[in-house]
Amino acid sequence: MKRLENKVAVITGGARGIGKTTVELFAKEGATVVIWDLLENEGLKLSDEINNTAGNSLYTKVDVPSYESTEAAAKLVFEKFGKIDILINNAGITSDATLQKMTPEQWKKVIDVNLTGVFNCTKAVSQFMIEKLYGRIVNTSSVVGIYGNFGQTNYVATKSGIIGMTKVWARELGRKGITVNTVAPGFIATEMINSVPEKVITMLKEKTPVGRLGNPIDIANAYLFLSSDEASFVNGITLSVDGGLIL
Repeated sequence: MKRLENKVAVITGGARGIGKTTVELFAKEGATVVIWDLLENEGLKLSDEINNTAGNSLYTKVDVPSYESTEAAAKLVFEKFGKIDILINNAGITSDATLQKMTPEQWKKVIDVNLTGVFNCTKAVSQFMIEKLYGRIVNTSSVVGIYGNFGQTNYVATKSGIIGMTKVWARELGRKGITVNTVAPGFIATEMINSVPEKVITMLKEKTPVGRLGNPIDIANAYLFLSSDEASFVNGITLSVDGGLIL
C-alpha cells in the first residue's frame, strides 16, 4: 500500500521548486494533491500532468496573505473531497537587505507571505481536520530561522516565528488527532538560489559535511515522513534537513 493512499493533501507554493517535487512525490504515494499557488499556468500544467498519469490533482489560485482566499480554497477542497488530511505550508519568498537598507515594504511583503500566510492556511484548513479528528500539518522553516543570517531580518523573523507557532499548534491540536511539525531546510538547489554567486555556492558546499547542496526531493521526503502514519507520534518538532550544515 502506498504511504498516502486515500489522503487529501494541500500543498502551498506547489507549482514549482520544492513544492512541485512534493506534489509529484505525494501523488506517487497515492495522495490526492491540491496545489495552492499564484502561478496559474505552472499550477494548471502540473495538475494536468498528475491527472494524466493515473494521479488525482486539483489546482486553485490562492493568495496566502489573504484569509478570505485561503478560507474559500479550503472550503472548495472540503466540498469536493469531503476531507483535508494533510497541509504542507511550503509557500515562501525572500526580499533580502541589511537592516538599514531594508524598506518597510520589504519587511511587510515577506511577513505577509511567510508568516501570515502560514497562519491563514492553517486556520482555514485545521477547522476541517478538527471535524474529522485527523490531520498532518507540516510547516516550512529554515536553518536561518534557528541560527540567523546576515541581511535577512524579515525572512529570519518569519522562519523563527514558524517554529514558535508550530509548538503552540502542536499543543492545541494534538488532542484533536492533528500533529504539527516543521521542516527546516538547509541550502537547497532551487530557483531561489539561481542568483547566488558561484563562489558562495562553493563555500556553502564546503561548509556542509555531506559536501553538496540539498535537492528538492530531500525536503519532499521529510514532508512525506511527517505526513505519513509512520510519524503519528511525532508532534511539535523542528526537523533540520541540511546535510549537517548546522553542526
